[in-house]
Amino acid sequence: MGWSENLIVYGNKESNIVLLQVTGDHELKLLENEYDMIKKTVPADFCLFCFRVEDWNKNLSPWEAPAVFGKEVFEGKAEDTLNLIIENILPAVLAGRTLDEVKLYIGGYSLAGLFALWSTFRTDVFTGCAAVSPSVWFPGFTDYVKEQDILTDKVYLSLGDAEEKTKNAVMKTVGQSIRDIGEHIKTKTECVLEWNKGGHFKDTHMRMARGFTWLLDKNEAHI
Repeated sequence: MGWSENLIVYGNKESNIVLLQVTGDHELKLLENEYDMIKKTVPADFCLFCFRVEDWNKNLSPWEAPAVFGKEVFEGKAEDTLNLIIENILPAVLAGRTLDEVKLYIGGYSLAGLFALWSTFRTDVFTGCAAVSPSVWFPGFTDYVKEQDILTDKVYLSLGDAEEKTKNAVMKTVGQSIRDIGEHIKTKTECVLEWNKGGHFKDTHMRMARGFTWLLDKNEAHI
């Protein structure tokens, strides 16, 4: 299956405000609800492009790392995915326009949120980033953030307040990691860290909607 079959679009394709969400099969049934939530809150015209990635551990991990659950290791192919987005998906999104004409925001949930955040240290094409319940427990990621220059203007971070309450030795570091990352990014660019009620899998589409809404300058909007 080619990349074009994995691109799902909601809204006006000609809008100069584009939300690019990296997603997976498990989120597909909630995307339309997410789009509707943003649309009800944000008066500006925008388009939500959702790029479905099939193998998250392989294609969204920035470098190789051992398995956290089960036996599936992280293969570290995020660079290939980002190149695909920039070289193929971005031209399709822009449709002949330039980046000067379009505000392009990237976002994602869980490992896709990690990928979205990581991408802002690799390229300057994104105006802002919504890293929602991102997998910032990923080995070495906090140090990476502190060693690199961030290349975007606005960053939204969020985490469920129960996510760090786990017995998994690696994943339990997620709370302190996102606190440290948030404080560091705030010294470099505009950034907010929002805490949500519940664990990792609660109200995922609502959390994504809040993240994109904040990026679109509707901080006080209630979803």
